[in-house]
Amino acid sequence: MLSHLLHLHGVESVVVECRSRAYVEQRVRAGVLEQASADLLAETGVAERMRLEGLVHEGIHLLFNRRLHRVDFQKLAGRSITVYGQQEIVKDLIGARLAASGQIIFDAADVAISGILDEHPVIRFRENQIECDFIAGCDGDHGVCRTAIPQGMLTRYERNYPFAWLGILAQAAPASSELVYSNHERGFALLSMRTPAISRLYLQCSPDEDLANWPDDRIWDELGTRLDCDALQIASGPILQRGITPMRSSVCEPMQFGKLFLAGDAAHIVPPTGAKGMNLAIADAWVLARALAAFYHSGTSELLESYSSTCLPRTWRAQHFAWWMTSMLHRYEHDSGFEHRRQLAELDAVTTSQAAAAHLAENYTGFPLKSTAAGNIAGETACATKASQ
Repeated sequence: MLSHLLHLHGVESVVVECRSRAYVEQRVRAGVLEQASADLLAETGVAERMRLEGLVHEGIHLLFNRRLHRVDFQKLAGRSITVYGQQEIVKDLIGARLAASGQIIFDAADVAISGILDEHPVIRFRENQIECDFIAGCDGDHGVCRTAIPQGMLTRYERNYPFAWLGILAQAAPASSELVYSNHERGFALLSMRTPAISRLYLQCSPDEDLANWPDDRIWDELGTRLDCDALQIASGPILQRGITPMRSSVCEPMQFGKLFLAGDAAHIVPPTGAKGMNLAIADAWVLARALAAFYHSGTSELLESYSSTCLPRTWRAQHFAWWMTSMLHRYEHDSGFEHRRQLAELDAVTTSQAAAAHLAENYTGFPLKSTAAGNIAGETACATKASQ
């Protein structure tokens, strides 16, 4: 996404990817786009398939005490979300970059970076090296970029949750046309989807859960229990993929050091309950692209210097929302009953108070990126072209 935005600003970039193209295009991850993220894809010309295949949702359901309660995003916030798999966005962006003769290096083994305080930092992989002006560390929580920052130069704030998600992708029609978040005595469950024929479903489980203890029948039985209500009929089907997702939060401050800028999971991790991970990464890319474009087109480094202070307020707001959703919906192992009853009272407040429901709707659908209109991108690029001539 960053490389695509930089191209629209007339700035050259190289993407160094340690995995194969097939791997990143098939890796199932997030699937919910905030309004601003979907708008940015559309405004920058990479939303043709999203318009055809994406599922626009104008609300979600909260399920507790065996009753569904709908939160109407359009009515409460005037915004919607789009369900469209992260791997599909990756396919679209790779296609756009290659069509524009963009440079993507796949299967880049043994990647390392150096010289991030020098005029030209270096990326090394295999027997190759790239000298560049800046490095964007978009390489996730386990990548090499964040660890290249000297110890003591950034602070990492972390929180680990005492549960995880068992997630499945199943060839089964979703039982609801919108996402369903369930608070149940046996633990949290989520009904999501990727297409009208493919369901994405989750169960709260232990962080050290063994998948071998979860055969298909047990998964479907537990989903049926935790998503039990008269309005839902869970349809089972072949399970195409399954995995365990740990639940944790982390934020690195600052998100930059020298010529290195961290973006996405390299800088912050959020629990998936709030559907914020991919959207925060897209927001980081948008902020960084504008800052780099300003540097190359006008020579000013002000936006680059303020990258962290621009991104972190949105990051911490997303952290709060993800924590709030997580704490409201998950069962805590040693709860005497107090915590669950408190959660039910909170859910009742969210579904009966317009102000409380609006808080959920506004945060879930996300807040606009400033000046994301296509005209602004096109205008800045046109000015740069004229200046260079």
